[in-house]
Amino acid sequence: MERLLAAMESPVDGGLHTVDHQERVRIGARRELAGRTSLHVVRAHRDGVDRYLAIHRGDPGCDPSRIAVRAGENCRTGRVRWDGEAGVLVAELLFDTRLRAGETYLFGYGFEDGTGGASGEYVRGFTFGGGQYVLQVGFDEAALPVRCRRFEQVSAGAARAARRDLTLTGRHRTVHVVEEGVRPGLIGIDWDWD
Repeated sequence: MERLLAAMESPVDGGLHTVDHQERVRIGARRELAGRTSLHVVRAHRDGVDRYLAIHRGDPGCDPSRIAVRAGENCRTGRVRWDGEAGVLVAELLFDTRLRAGETYLFGYGFEDGTGGASGEYVRGFTFGGGQYVLQVGFDEAALPVRCRRFEQVSAGAARAARRDLTLTGRHRTVHVVEEGVRPGLIGIDWDWD
């Protein structure tokens, strides 16, 4: 990951802090991570910021070279780099403006994946604390889990804490978590197929 970020010549935080991040994950009929979309609001903490680096980690067996990056509102795709062994893709999302310190910016983006094996969780890492994070996971009607849980971790190797069962909505087949005042660490949802 560090090699990919270094290739993009970006500081660790990119000069931006998250105000709000709403993420929707789609699990397909083969139980695979089919894709995800994000609506992101950031605040610049230095002048001149004009891009954001979006990171996508696929499930085991994914092929990052086949993952499509979709720039949505208020951004366009710049450079894209990936590491096939790690199953990671980094996409540069370019703004059409340079932000001044204190300014906010709203943009949308997504990844179309579907290249990995069966998915059992979705995890978002936070290097810095801050704003609100909303994660929704939706399941294809042909691949419904028997149980879903939210969790937190202080680091990738730490035990999962703050576990809570989530109820799958009937017609929409989704679960979600809302975390206000995100702290550094990991937040995710995992699920059991059997």
